[in-house]
Amino acid sequence: MTLSFPRRRVLAALVATGAAMAAPGVFAQSATTYPTRPVTLGVGFSAGGAVDIVARQLGQALGKSFHQPFVIENRPGATGIIAAEAVAQAKPDGYSLLLGTQSTMVVAPSLYPTMKVDPKKDFVPVSLVASVPLVLVVHPSLPLHTVQDVIKYAKDKKGDLSYASSGLGGPQHVAAELFASMAGVKMVHIPYKGEANAISDVLGNQVPLMFSNLPTLLPYIKSGKLRAIAVSSLERAASAPTIPTVNESGLKGFEALTWFGLYAPAGTPQDVVGKLEQGVKQALSDTELRAKMTDQGMTLEGRGSRDFAKYMEAESTKWAGLIKSAGIKPE
Repeated sequence: MTLSFPRRRVLAALVATGAAMAAPGVFAQSATTYPTRPVTLGVGFSAGGAVDIVARQLGQALGKSFHQPFVIENRPGATGIIAAEAVAQAKPDGYSLLLGTQSTMVVAPSLYPTMKVDPKKDFVPVSLVASVPLVLVVHPSLPLHTVQDVIKYAKDKKGDLSYASSGLGGPQHVAAELFASMAGVKMVHIPYKGEANAISDVLGNQVPLMFSNLPTLLPYIKSGKLRAIAVSSLERAASAPTIPTVNESGLKGFEALTWFGLYAPAGTPQDVVGKLEQGVKQALSDTELRAKMTDQGMTLEGRGSRDFAKYMEAESTKWAGLIKSAGIKPE
């Protein structure tokens, strides 16, 4: 039977309407059923380090929420870039995620402009999970007690004052360079292969000072083996409220944090990203997880995808400008 023109139009309209109604149902179903199998959470640093610890705690909490295992996959090397490349190339279906840090996602692109992965284009920011302040410490034999003391000491040394870090482009490195830039002083960077080696030489007074993660240095501060000068967050740290901030000590606006964020490959369905975003919020509301991370000196963030994307853009601009002005280059 041949359909008349009006009937063909009506039929076409019904088909189109049915397709339009079905499309949201498809996406709703994927969000409702996700995940139906284990999820891999990539980490660009070795097992046992700060990033790995956060990933395992978050993965365990997400596993409880989603009733599927979140399996940690460590791919250390190249400031986390190796793991980032692997996740960026994975199928964008929500089953391969990355716990990224500022070193990998906002600092490395300015240090290594030829790197194969572009964090802004190749990833969707899901949630800013947590952050950790750094603390500026000196060997207790030095007559330095305040930020202004350190600035004066650096000026008196006329560029001959050295500082330790865990390596090029790490939070310890860029925090010290930001300090030097804002204070108008010159300091010599002594990079180490890892945070432990850098701390060891500051403890031994081979290198006079360094910035490093507050939770790591807090035992040495409490024992008197190192002297805390100031923390790098805008406000004082809850785990060390007697230590002033660099911000309140004369360098207004100074902030340098170690942060950890959850990312999905670009192209991951928005409904899956949304479900992961809500999953992180739920995980961070868990009393046990909050207690663990707070005891480790972390600030729980839980910023959603849009807010995290804006924060990432601001961080990228900030550190790119510093790297350019300070002339920091790969060694």
